[in-house]
Amino acid sequence: MASSGRIVIIINPISGTGGRLHVARDRAEQASALIRGCGFEPEIFITERPGHARELALAALARGASRVVAWGGDGTVNEVGSALVFHDATLGIVPCGSGNGLARELRIPFAPAEAIAAALGGPARRIDAGELDGRLFFNVAGVGLDAQVAHRFAQRTTRRRGFLRYVAMTASEMGRYRADQYTIVVGDETLRVRPLLIAIANGRQYGNGALIAPSARLDDGRLDLVVVSARSPLAALVRVPQLFTGRIAAVPGVMPRSVTALELTAGRPQIYHVDGEPFVGGVTIRAAVRPAALRVAVPVSA
Repeated sequence: MASSGRIVIIINPISGTGGRLHVARDRAEQASALIRGCGFEPEIFITERPGHARELALAALARGASRVVAWGGDGTVNEVGSALVFHDATLGIVPCGSGNGLARELRIPFAPAEAIAAALGGPARRIDAGELDGRLFFNVAGVGLDAQVAHRFAQRTTRRRGFLRYVAMTASEMGRYRADQYTIVVGDETLRVRPLLIAIANGRQYGNGALIAPSARLDDGRLDLVVVSARSPLAALVRVPQLFTGRIAAVPGVMPRSVTALELTAGRPQIYHVDGEPFVGGVTIRAAVRPAALRVAVPVSA
């Protein structure tokens, strides 16, 4: 059970709502009732802009919060989690985004009442973080097609987002995507590749069961590098079932590695993503694991 410290709920009004702000207000009322029912007096905030969830989480830490609950998708979880790393406060998750990759890996329930019960009463599990170009991630980061899709997806208005829209956008981008040449340095090994994508994974899946790194573990002190070589849209689509059955490593042109650090160099500034949120870096960007960085509340059975 959560300690006597403050319980803070941070709600993203966009995630899973189609931009309907009244849904966020309903969530705030629901969260308040559920938490008071557990004997706690919650502090509830609704985010107003990108980056706001992290600001709210940092302020919650300063006020002595013991558990900070992110009600939203992977981006909201990333913002809140990146504020809590290497602190004693615990992250709780109420998933409602398009992918919910980390929540799925941690077996967080999707029913809000059950998720809040886990956030308040579940044990705290320490998981690793990854760092790419100075930005933390807890599930999957990378460059290539998935970063380009994340960039396009972030430009959408609040309407018509969601998993099906993400799939449609991926199919559209696949037809126009042109792979860059990359040099990857991992320890003493140098790889020169022209990839469809390069995933750097702490967790196994993007979300919705798409297992990009089936061997990844959230708490093993390592990251899984998965390089998928460039191929035609048809050749990529033919292999999609293996992404969902955990057999992507058997696909020709897929190169997995277990790493603690790596360096990526391309011929131009790189678009990359961390937990689905897009950014632009330099010609060279670096990644590394940050072991046991974050405490996350999980269901008792997880």
